[in-house]
Amino acid sequence: MAGRVALALITLIGLVLLYNGRHPHAAPPPQPAAAQSAPGVHHAATHPGMPHATPIQVHIPSIHVDAPLTGLSLDAEHHLAPPPEADANLAGWFRDGTPPGTDGTAIIAGHVDNDHGPAVFYNLGALKNGNRIEVDRSDGQTAVFTIDTVEAFDADDFPSQKIYGPSPHAELRVITCGAGFDTKAHRYRGNVVAFAHLTATRATH
Repeated sequence: MAGRVALALITLIGLVLLYNGRHPHAAPPPQPAAAQSAPGVHHAATHPGMPHATPIQVHIPSIHVDAPLTGLSLDAEHHLAPPPEADANLAGWFRDGTPPGTDGTAIIAGHVDNDHGPAVFYNLGALKNGNRIEVDRSDGQTAVFTIDTVEAFDADDFPSQKIYGPSPHAELRVITCGAGFDTKAHRYRGNVVAFAHLTATRATH
């Protein structure tokens, strides 16, 4: 398993995570505040990592996210394929990588919007340092993460190593489209990423 995870992370390094976000609305999605967009020190995890288990649900109380998780893989161009666009309240995790809560860097991703309006991570850029993300797992446990920083990255300057790079601790990256909208290309210019680390575990309610 460790070799498979390492290979998957190496595959992701150097690749830009691009989504099919092409639907700007009257109110654009929130972007991280300037202070949070600046590079900062990500705190080491303060809770031991959990055993491997499949994540099944993600909760972000401060932005009212309560979404099921599906497994994501790489597409033909070796980019992380997004969840099906038709289901606005569906997020995904990189199933060939680290499960959330296990030591390493786990990836959760979802759409910012679709043809019908805002989607699951529309408000990701509104998160603040210290907000929490909870991931329910198939072992009956919930991994509780605390956000260290929320940043926006242009697609042409996407820091793959910083986002996808391995960690000795249980860390989480939650990713969606953002960084402004290119009206000529009719797509978002990059991505918004929430960086978080494991701070607690509990039995799933």
